[in-house]
Amino acid sequence: MQARDYQAQMSHDFQTHWDLGFKVLMGVLPTGGGKSFVLANEANKVDGGVALIAHRQELVSQLSFALARCGIQHGIVAAAGTISTIVRLHVEEFGRSFYSPNSLHRVCSIDTLIRMPPTDPWLARVKLWICDEGHHLTRGNKWEKGIAMFPRNARGLSVTATPLRADGKGLGSHADGLVDAMIEGPRMRELIDRSFLTDYMIWCPPSDIDLSGVGIAPSGDYSPEGVRKAVHQSKQIVGDVVQHYLKVAPGLRGVTFCVDIESATEICEEYRRYGVPAEVLTGKTPDLVRAQILRKLRDGSILQVTSVDVLSEGFDLPAIEAISFARPTESYGLFCQQFGRGLRLLPGKSHAKIIDHVGNVIRHRPPDAYREWSLDRRERRSKSAPSDVIPMRACPQCTRPYERHLVGCPYCGFFPEPAGRGTPEQVEGDLALLTPEVLAKMRGDLARVDAGVVNVPYGADPAVAGRLHRIARERNEALTALRCSMDQYGGIMAAKGASPRETSRAFYQQFGIDVISAQLLNANDSNALRERIERTWK
Repeated sequence: MQARDYQAQMSHDFQTHWDLGFKVLMGVLPTGGGKSFVLANEANKVDGGVALIAHRQELVSQLSFALARCGIQHGIVAAAGTISTIVRLHVEEFGRSFYSPNSLHRVCSIDTLIRMPPTDPWLARVKLWICDEGHHLTRGNKWEKGIAMFPRNARGLSVTATPLRADGKGLGSHADGLVDAMIEGPRMRELIDRSFLTDYMIWCPPSDIDLSGVGIAPSGDYSPEGVRKAVHQSKQIVGDVVQHYLKVAPGLRGVTFCVDIESATEICEEYRRYGVPAEVLTGKTPDLVRAQILRKLRDGSILQVTSVDVLSEGFDLPAIEAISFARPTESYGLFCQQFGRGLRLLPGKSHAKIIDHVGNVIRHRPPDAYREWSLDRRERRSKSAPSDVIPMRACPQCTRPYERHLVGCPYCGFFPEPAGRGTPEQVEGDLALLTPEVLAKMRGDLARVDAGVVNVPYGADPAVAGRLHRIARERNEALTALRCSMDQYGGIMAAKGASPRETSRAFYQQFGIDVISAQLLNANDSNALRERIERTWK
């Protein structure tokens, strides 16, 4: 296998940072971007012990296969049953096994690793440890315990598609984690545009799932019991999942992400009732049975796998052509992992079909939308999307999602008629939809501000008059600076192809105030809004 240009560049950047003295690095690459190859390539460079660590059986197998594809003999630190399964799968896939128990390169289950005797001579020979799904690297957990078993001078490397945690902990060594520096590869949209990943189409059917009473667990995701209860109270999700699959992705191989085994079983039975070959896959499915199910999905013997808590992290099966979300999540990382299962390339596959029954896309935005990555802490409960971005809505007619600043649905042309035309809130900042009377009043208020008239009470002493004039002057200066930023914002939106109406709507959606009311603010609020606007293009 040959490294892609961006994989080679990341490898170069890793070495540069290690040479500069950074010990633990994190590489960021989208789901489907070839993280396993990057890890195997780094392992292959080391003349000494290497530990590639994962926390699930399927991820241990994935790492083993990554080394095997590069022709690397390696040991496996895992349960005996897991080792025998991987060896068998090697033979089926490659015609031979790459398992070598005495090799210095070893793939490790973290749970088996931390049970190894600390006197094992291999531990002392490890020069590089590699962690798959690096967003687990926080202090005080089993990952830190396992890494502490290696020599202090061993280098560390982790990779992840989403270097953030739903609980808000920072992955940096200066915060709550173990990472000293982050190296970013290309973003998902670039990989799609360069044909390294497939593009996608999304549908968001209406849902009766009520999450308003569901709490947030310490992990930062929805409370497991609360979200299960909300999903099971739905009267339509089981039927809707199957019917929408039959409507937009009939005959395509897909995965449905479910909230629990009961839900997965119900949806699987509904698929079968409509003639769709389907199987349930959970964390309790035996390894060989799991491998058989995935093989059948790959060759088309089955068309749907209803999955519970598997097939999210680190799973690679290009045969997946459709993804159905039947499990809500507040975790952006989990959402991206699940979404990305459908983006692997496959001959004849032009788009992945994404069917979201639980609002995950509206909550988080598509995973190729730009995000600022950081190793710092953030608030524990993650927001659905970065601050000051344009939210999305699902078209009630065609169910396709789009940004709310657009006047109508870009897919079917449907225009959602506003509930009223008497306030900017009712028209979502689209001032062209206001009644003439309301718009005239707003423009009159703006004209009075522009006139700069200072209302000094009759008989006011000079100190009071001076203070009022100073307040007016400061407001005028702040509003002038704000208008410059608003003009720049308008220019940026115009360069993106937005019409004046769409720009006004976008401004309202991003900042919660319409373009006229923004110019009526006091000095402090004007300065605060200007700073928010300018942050959007930094």
